[in-house]
Amino acid sequence: MSTGKFIASVLAGVAVGAILGVLFAPDKGTETRRKIAQKGSDLAGSVKDKYHEISDSISEKFDAAKEKLSGIVSEGKKMSHDIKNDIRNPKPVNS
Repeated sequence: MSTGKFIASVLAGVAVGAILGVLFAPDKGTETRRKIAQKGSDLAGSVKDKYHEISDSISEKFDAAKEKLSGIVSEGKKMSHDIKNDIRNPKPVNS
């Protein structure tokens, strides 16, 4: 299971548990609705924070991979240039 699916499953479980807990609590309807709204708001903030955390992590990994690939491309260009120079200007072989 991927990390994203796992996190989504955990958050969904937490949300369902919180809502069921509030619904079965012996409170007035207005108090129950207020609690549900608060729990929803808390959960939305938690999901938003987790999204930003994962997004930042992915961006960092992407930037690192991009930088590494850029270095590989530069090295490949240098090698290609060196090979072209060797073909155009062969070095004499000493016998």
